[in-house]
Amino acid sequence: MPGATIADLLTLVTRNPGRPRLTWYGADGERVELSGAVLENWVNKTTNLLVEEFDAAPGTRVALDLPPHWRTLVWAMATWRCGACVVLDGDEHDVLATHRPAPETRGDVVAVALAALARRFDGPLPGGAVDAASAVMTYGDVVGWAPPVDRAAPALDVAGMQVPHDALVAPAAVGARTLVDAGAADVATFLRHALGVLAADGSLVVLDAATAGRLRADPEALGRLVTSERVEVDTGVAPRA
Repeated sequence: MPGATIADLLTLVTRNPGRPRLTWYGADGERVELSGAVLENWVNKTTNLLVEEFDAAPGTRVALDLPPHWRTLVWAMATWRCGACVVLDGDEHDVLATHRPAPETRGDVVAVALAALARRFDGPLPGGAVDAASAVMTYGDVVGWAPPVDRAAPALDVAGMQVPHDALVAPAAVGARTLVDAGAADVATFLRHALGVLAADGSLVVLDAATAGRLRADPEALGRLVTSERVEVDTGVAPRA
């Protein structure tokens, strides 16, 4: 799928809607599994929030102050779904999505709780901030309207280095059930790698840093996880984009 848009990618992963596409293992023992249909649902809801709440469109810059995480992938895909640009390590943005908002933060802010079962953000919020944990669930499961994607416009800005929408999705060599240590990769690498696996019709088993460290130190436990999750490829560290 070279040159594919996120809408194209979502069409691919929902051809078999019940198939697991992203399985997340967090430090507190949580396991979150998103099928193709559930991943699309999360992306659609978040896209609707971005469009309806912030008028997100080509030219809109959405800063993601989030670690490598399944929610980070959802927010990035939603940003790209409406043609906007994900900003990492940059100060110029229109919307800030963060898991650590400061009370004094100004502008359009979305507080993103990382815990799987969070129904609200647990902590003080800046005035006017949107609590993603509660707000996202109020939006429709289907994208009501999203602006056309300008394929030549920036999709990803990492410290001034830009990737256009047309070059965002680079399929992995093999579509497989792929194990990824999220903590061993920067956010940009994690996002590009995840898109590549999905674009090759694969799926992801993502370990946060603490879980990966524990399992790498316990080969038997790692082997049990690889077997139970039917992992076919162990990338160790997500390769650099």
